Amino acid sequence: MMKKLIFAGAFIALMNIQATLDLNPTISKVDLGKSKVSWIGKKVTGQHSGNISLKSANLEFGKAGLTGGSFEMNMGTITCTDMQGEYADKLVGHLKSEDFFSTEKFPVASFKITKATSTAKAGTYKVDGNLTIKGITKPVNFDAMVENGTAKAKIIIDRTQFDIKYGSGSFFDNLGDKAIDNNFILEVELAYTK
Repeated sequence: MMKKLIFAGAFIALMNIQATLDLNPTISKVDLGKSKVSWIGKKVTGQHSGNISLKSANLEFGKAGLTGGSFEMNMGTITCTDMQGEYADKLVGHLKSEDFFSTEKFPVASFKITKATSTAKAGTYKVDGNLTIKGITKPVNFDAMVENGTAKAKIIIDRTQFDIKYGSGSFFDNLGDKAIDNNFILEVELAYTK
């Protein structure tokens, strides 16, 4: 009986050490110059794409792998990469306007991991977190791949949850070929050093 108690006590102590390690993660620096955020927005007649510059980013690692992290996007830097000249300028101006991201009023959008769960596939995680756009915070989840100093994720976002309703068939009738998908995609690639 005494041996069982000693073993149980040792096991609990080891679990507490593991918990302590996970509560004190290593924060890894993200190289903003080597990292990028790309966006894709779709509509009935096609799609557009572009980039958004990162303002800050970090990733947190415990003994078992990714445990947390966050990033901020400078929404005033949004660009269009599938067009050039006047048409690109008009699109970017519209995306910065009140119809979309209101970048003067809300210059920063951010994401913070609340939970990262490793999967059976090495380096792959199920990630839950809070995304803030236009001052509105909503939960999102996605898969992420973390390997060789790079964390990659494709995040599908319902823009209408962040009060971006322009051209949405969910809110406006008779849009025809001017309808814009409610969902847009952020492809995030963070280069980090442990």
